[in-house]
Amino acid sequence: MRVFPHDELAAFVYREARLLDERRYDEWLALYADDARYWMPLSPDQPDTALHGALMDEDLLLLRVRIERLAGRRTFSQQPASRAHHLLQQPHVDHADHGRGVYVLRTPFHYVETRRDEQTLFAGWYTHELAVCDDTLRIRVKRVDLVNADAPLGSIHLPV
Repeated sequence: MRVFPHDELAAFVYREARLLDERRYDEWLALYADDARYWMPLSPDQPDTALHGALMDEDLLLLRVRIERLAGRRTFSQQPASRAHHLLQQPHVDHADHGRGVYVLRTPFHYVETRRDEQTLFAGWYTHELAVCDDTLRIRVKRVDLVNADAPLGSIHLPV
């Protein structure tokens, strides 16, 4: 199994953010494993969604539906389309199991979403659980911990 050094793991996380910023959603979805999960918990100490609610808890099918809706002509909340910008700090490898091909990275971020004269800022931490599939990295879990996840939030139109 291929071993991925830190700089390639970090480049993967940066590329994911860039694809979102550039609205290259099909390429972004291709980064996810078939059993992927995109999770935005209500608090940073939340262990799972079995007994807790979440701002988002989506598998690959739901992510595809979300992306298809963004491209739809009847998605009036996205006319004109929202724009996004990610500002990431250096991703840190929290865990590397080269034998199983599993890597866990934590990345502090700031995220801005803008549409017309409305701008929304989120800050927090990403936790990416990456898995090696056919010598390629794939996202198995992307956890998005917002600093203010427990506050009243408006609509989040794009993947953070």
